[in-house]
Amino acid sequence: MAVLELYTKYNRVWISDEEHVWKSAEIVKDFHSGDKVLELLLEDGSEYCYTVDPSKPQLPPLRNPDILVGENDLTALSYLHEPAVLHNLKVRFVESRIIYTYCGIILVALNPYKQLPIYGDAIIHAYSGQNMGDMDPHIFAVAEEAYKQMARNHKNQSIIVSGESGAGKTVSARYAMRYFAVVSKSANKTRVEDKVLASNPITEAIGNAKTTRNDNSSRFGKYTEISFDRKYRIIGANMRTYLLEKSRVVFQAENERNYHIFYQICSCADSPAFKNLRLQSADKFNYTCMGGDITIEGVNDKKDLEETRQTFSLLGLKEDFQSDVFKVLAAILHLGNVEIKNIGDDKSLPSDPHLAVFCELLGVSAEGLVRWLCHRRIVLVAETVVKPVPKDRAVNARDALAKHIYAHLFDCIINRINTALQVPGKQHAFIGVLDIYGFETFDINSFEQFCINYANEKLQQQFNLHVFKLEQEEYMKEDIPWTLIDFYDNQPVIDLIEAKMGILDLLDEECLFPQGTDQSWLQKLYNYLQASPMFEKPRLSNEAFVIQHFADKVEYQCRGFLEKNRDALYEELVDMMRSSKLPFLANFFQEEEQNAAIGKSVKVKPARPSVKPANKHLRTSVGDKFRSSLSLLMETLNATTPHYVRCIKPNDEKLPFEYDSRRVVQQLRACGVLETIRISAQSYPSRWTYIEFYSRYSILMSHVEADLNDKKQTCKNVLQRLIHDSNQYKFGRTKIFFRAGQVAYLEKLRLDRLRGACETIQKHARGWSQRRKYLALRKAAIILQQYVRGKRTIRKTVTAATLKQGWAALVIQRHWRGYRLRQVYQVVRLATITIQAFTRGWIARKRYKKMIEEHKALVIQKYARAWLARRRFQTMRRLVLNVQLSYRVQQLRKKIEEQNKENRGLLERLTSLANSHSQTMEKLQGLETQLEKSTNQKASLEKREKKAKEDTIAQLQKEVEVLNLEKEKLEKTFERQDHEAEVATLKEEIKRLKEERVILQRKLEEGAQANSDLQEQVIQLTKHVKLIPELRRDLNNLQNQRNNMERKMKQQSEQARGLSFWVSVLEFVKRLTFVGRILENHQREQKESYETQVEGLKLKVDHLENENSKLQNLFQEKSNVNENICQEVSRLSSENSVIPELKLRVSELQRQKQELEGLVEEQKRELTEISHNLQKKITEESSQRRYFEEKAEELEGEKRELQGRVEELEEENDHLKRQQLMENEVKSKLREETSRLTAENMDFDELLDQKDRLIKKLQTQVKSLETSQRGSTGAPAPHVNKEIESIQAVSTFSSHLLFLKQRGVAVNMIPTLPAYILFMCIRHADYLNDEAKLKSLMNAIIGGVKKVIVVSHQKDLEFLSFWLSNTHQLLNCLKQYSGEEEFLKQSTPRQKKNCLQNFDLSEHRQILSDLAIQIYHRFISVMQKTLTPTIVPGMLEHESLQGISSMKPTGFRKRSNSFYEESETYTISSILQHLTVFHSTMNHHSLDQGLIKQVIKQLFYLVAAITLNNIMLRKDMCSCRKGMQIRCNISYLEEWLKEKELQNVNAMDTLKPLAQTAWLLQVNKSTDDDAKEIIEKCSELSPVQIVKILNSYTPIDDFEKRVTSSFVRKVQSLLQDHEGTAQLMLDADYRFQVTFPFCTSTQALELLQVPNSLHLDFLNRI
Repeated sequence: MAVLELYTKYNRVWISDEEHVWKSAEIVKDFHSGDKVLELLLEDGSEYCYTVDPSKPQLPPLRNPDILVGENDLTALSYLHEPAVLHNLKVRFVESRIIYTYCGIILVALNPYKQLPIYGDAIIHAYSGQNMGDMDPHIFAVAEEAYKQMARNHKNQSIIVSGESGAGKTVSARYAMRYFAVVSKSANKTRVEDKVLASNPITEAIGNAKTTRNDNSSRFGKYTEISFDRKYRIIGANMRTYLLEKSRVVFQAENERNYHIFYQICSCADSPAFKNLRLQSADKFNYTCMGGDITIEGVNDKKDLEETRQTFSLLGLKEDFQSDVFKVLAAILHLGNVEIKNIGDDKSLPSDPHLAVFCELLGVSAEGLVRWLCHRRIVLVAETVVKPVPKDRAVNARDALAKHIYAHLFDCIINRINTALQVPGKQHAFIGVLDIYGFETFDINSFEQFCINYANEKLQQQFNLHVFKLEQEEYMKEDIPWTLIDFYDNQPVIDLIEAKMGILDLLDEECLFPQGTDQSWLQKLYNYLQASPMFEKPRLSNEAFVIQHFADKVEYQCRGFLEKNRDALYEELVDMMRSSKLPFLANFFQEEEQNAAIGKSVKVKPARPSVKPANKHLRTSVGDKFRSSLSLLMETLNATTPHYVRCIKPNDEKLPFEYDSRRVVQQLRACGVLETIRISAQSYPSRWTYIEFYSRYSILMSHVEADLNDKKQTCKNVLQRLIHDSNQYKFGRTKIFFRAGQVAYLEKLRLDRLRGACETIQKHARGWSQRRKYLALRKAAIILQQYVRGKRTIRKTVTAATLKQGWAALVIQRHWRGYRLRQVYQVVRLATITIQAFTRGWIARKRYKKMIEEHKALVIQKYARAWLARRRFQTMRRLVLNVQLSYRVQQLRKKIEEQNKENRGLLERLTSLANSHSQTMEKLQGLETQLEKSTNQKASLEKREKKAKEDTIAQLQKEVEVLNLEKEKLEKTFERQDHEAEVATLKEEIKRLKEERVILQRKLEEGAQANSDLQEQVIQLTKHVKLIPELRRDLNNLQNQRNNMERKMKQQSEQARGLSFWVSVLEFVKRLTFVGRILENHQREQKESYETQVEGLKLKVDHLENENSKLQNLFQEKSNVNENICQEVSRLSSENSVIPELKLRVSELQRQKQELEGLVEEQKRELTEISHNLQKKITEESSQRRYFEEKAEELEGEKRELQGRVEELEEENDHLKRQQLMENEVKSKLREETSRLTAENMDFDELLDQKDRLIKKLQTQVKSLETSQRGSTGAPAPHVNKEIESIQAVSTFSSHLLFLKQRGVAVNMIPTLPAYILFMCIRHADYLNDEAKLKSLMNAIIGGVKKVIVVSHQKDLEFLSFWLSNTHQLLNCLKQYSGEEEFLKQSTPRQKKNCLQNFDLSEHRQILSDLAIQIYHRFISVMQKTLTPTIVPGMLEHESLQGISSMKPTGFRKRSNSFYEESETYTISSILQHLTVFHSTMNHHSLDQGLIKQVIKQLFYLVAAITLNNIMLRKDMCSCRKGMQIRCNISYLEEWLKEKELQNVNAMDTLKPLAQTAWLLQVNKSTDDDAKEIIEKCSELSPVQIVKILNSYTPIDDFEKRVTSSFVRKVQSLLQDHEGTAQLMLDADYRFQVTFPFCTSTQALELLQVPNSLHLDFLNRI
């Protein structure tokens, strides 16, 4: 169709406007060929006549239909031109608040000047793995496309981010790198992705500054290469910088700032770390106060410095390096404050205190610096001259030094960052992110703008070639003839700049001359380049030149070009810096020298041959360096696949979402977007897939065309019929290509058809409505006529007689009806009363029964609560007794150790006493020999007096003998009584202990048979236990009294012995020897008896200790079997045995006490009689003593010696007695301990006997089972009636069952059969009271399930469902048969009888529950992985409603996904099929219904979350028709729930946000009431989501209306008080908390059968 035919009435066009660049107008009259005027109607209602030259008609550009406005891709527009692009961006940015738009391969990003919630990790994960055209335009989509192409094509990628200052380049590059850091984690622990992101604050601090256009403008170009390994994980990064704006260090324009780092260190001047830098406020330094304002609104320089230092540390740059950096920066600030004064003609002198600080910080000589700042060395042929320089040259030298130092510092920091970002590992591929300045044009453009625009010319050339290449590839792929397209080639401008005798060559040549000036260079440009069409000389200036760039003409001022290109610094100042005492600074200039030497060998081939420098040692100019680095950059970009991001600054005032059309169109022209549009418009810009065309324009097809099965041929037939010019479209393999305007024409035809259809529908609807009204009126008229006619006939026929008859008939009828009604009333009343009586009686009886039941329930509750309280008390008492037993055992061990220590001490004391006794005996023998000598000497005297004394001596000897005999008898009686009593008591105790042991064994056997009687005995024994401490105290008191009585008796015997001894000594000294011998023999015998007794006791104690240790070891090894009951029985039995023992001992002690008291009284009487007799004898013999006194005086000397010796013997005897008392005490203690130990040993012996019997029983059972198994190897698998026992290893058994599902056997019979088999094995281990076997079995089950589920079958849905069901059933069995009251409510008596008896498996139940949760989550993950690919196509993309199409034209980004014939399509049926498969699988494996409901709820939440997230990120899904499709699909899901009887799952609650979203897309959105209704109904959506949907709402047809921005603001105002999260996306990975419901199993375990196909032959019935 010809373009002129589109200029018809009601179509709209664009006309130019000074204020808005373009404005819209509507055609009032059809335009025909030859017309001179196009009549238009402007939007303000005024008419406008657009003049047209008939010979060459230049008509205004047509406006796209409204349905194409706001598209994600500008290439999807039917009319591709500047006003269409400008308007589409405005609609998306201002009305929809969308900042990203595609333009072919370019992502256009408008700076919103506001933080938006579209950069979270949830958004990153939403874009990860998606095709570029499937989601809304985003910087993450570009990053994902680059990452995907790198992984798919194994080719390096690059993202080129460009734009003017303030457009958001740095932020966009930062988000791209953040995306790579999130989606591809590093392969090592160094977290290099964090370091890559952490480098941004440093580079922004040293390379960004405030300008008039941007508060954080990057004043350098940056290319960051992010390296990836073969698994496409980040392993490192490298950064290259371009053209740092060094002049900003020494000069800033008004309202601008220096680099941020200077203001950051000045803000921390007072901190201790910066005291030595002698910094001040930024307004005190010349280099930081030139622009005026030193602060930025909303920026905290002090906080930014902390962040900078933290990132330094994160990158591994230590404090020493940081302090050197801050020293250099402070020195630059101080250097700027150095004041240079004139001291004469052409002389200058610096004088400032800042100079000393500068030299101190950098470690350079102040004198040398002063000299070479103000002087210059000139080297002549014969001599060297030092010449002073004027002030301006000295100031330039100072500023040049500052610039050079900062440039070297910048390069050093970048190099250190690159070093920190290098990680060991081989790079497989990389993605480069280029953050570079866009095309710049200012009022005054200098050398920096020239270099920037030169770089943009090179990038634009590369961009044009890439676009041209992509277009050619697209046409070739679709088999469409390729025709050459005329596109702008900027090679002439590039030649003008870099070719031989170009601008850069002439600039370098002029720099060779010492006297070269900017004017002389400019004159050369005029002379050599005047003929170039791209070069112009301005008319009104002789200090500038104009270059025609691809974006616009730019006028450059030549002032400063030579100086900036030379970038010269006096060699003397460089030498001073090299000799600095600060190594950090000296290395800068050493590296410069080395780089200069290396740089001589680098050759960059320009586009045209250039002039070779005459001097080989000439320093490389800035322009030459920039050209070389730019060439390397272009080589890198040409070797990669580029992706373009063009950042646009919407306004200069930095206002959020304000759109200045003039500024935007200027940047669109400069960044190449319009050039892309122009290239696309020259060929076939609109491209539709066949399926999209068929869906959209099926309304234009005839019935014959629609009935064809081949949709591709149908599309061809329709197009050939509608558009006769075949040059306006081309048929490709998968797409149809249209010329500009053809899609708009098809939309016009579609709209006309729809309008005609609407008119037809309206016509029929109005006719039907009018016919309906007419029929109603006609019917009403007929009724009125009938009524009127009836009245007339009645008046004519009615008389008085008929009236009377009629009245009488009415009276009769009234009375008769009353009578009948009274009769009926009475019958009904009687029936009602009867019913009420019966009802009230029934209610009363029911109430009475209920009261009785409640009373019985109260009684039952009372007894049940009492039983529960007793049970809790018993369990608590059992625990307390266990603690007491363990404590007593520990105390016994401590006491045994103490007794062993005391026994060792006693043995040592006995040995020492024996030694001392032997020494005393030797002394006594010596005394005997002396006595014999003395007796020989006195023999003569004795002979003389012998006769006189014989009578008296004989009498005395008799008496002494009698006394000695009595003494010996008394001693023997006492000793024998003690020894015999001790031996007798020990024998009696041993006999009694044996008897008690036998009795206790019998009692325990009886107690084991009658466990029911134990509870009563426990209650009685607990009462007796309270009497034990009192009985023990009485026992101790009696023992103390007995010891006191024994001590008193011994003292009295000692007194009696002393009296007899003194009498014998006084009268008969010679008999002392005999008495000594008797004492020696007596002591020896006593010692021997004591030693034998002590040794016997020691042996007994050792024996008891050995037995105790053996019993304890055996008890510990064989214990833990029914521990609580055994401990209770043993404790009660021991206490029961202790009570009668204590009673017997108390009675015996009381009897012994009485006997001892009687003996003491008798001995007292005998002693008193003996003392009286002795006194009488002494008085009678006193006379005889006087006779012998004279003779005795001679012997008194000898007597005194003997008395001393006798006293020594007495002391030794007393010591031996005290030892004997101590030994007696030890014996008593040992008796007590032995009694206790024997009681405990008896308990242990009894337990050991039980163990031995159990072991023997088990051994016999094992032997019998082994023999039975050998004999029945060929028999079929038996029935499992009561219990199942595992004969082979537990691991073998568990492995058979764990792979049961894999073999697929026995599942059709009982799906949870493995759970029952495993539980019965557990129950059998409990029945055997075998803890080791039970533990090994449980560990094998849990470990085996983990191994199979986690390792072998972690992605097998059937296997996971099977073992989730069995694990849950096993958990239920462990609960049901645990014996706990809460799980026994619904169990049968047989099941209650089969509960576990010996072990508490609560810990194993918890482990099993955790394992079930793990299986559940893995089961959910597998289902989610299966279901996720079908959700978006089935819920959003597939059109489940016939006749409602939401297809719209797609742009360039959708072209790679247009192979609809080969791609797999998913529908809502696919989702339902998956859900049905999941549900049937769970039911097949008998999974609990509670778990099934939780699974379905989780899957429905997944459907809602993914669908809603896609709606939030896809503007094309926000339409009324799409809302209808979503509601239809939700209804399908609801019907599926009803079909599966899952209405009470609450799964529909998870779909509420999605349902409200669908309702929001369909509801009216224009009035205040609509806004209030939206707030009320959309309670499940957050305010951010509601606003996002309203902004993204896109009409599909012209009949729909857009949502106005005023309505969106109204809704936002109402949402201010609305509670809700600020998150845009739902968390699709969120999991509801899972609970495993307990369900009592009705399966009788004794009726289970194990099929032969399981091959579990080692399971036997017992």
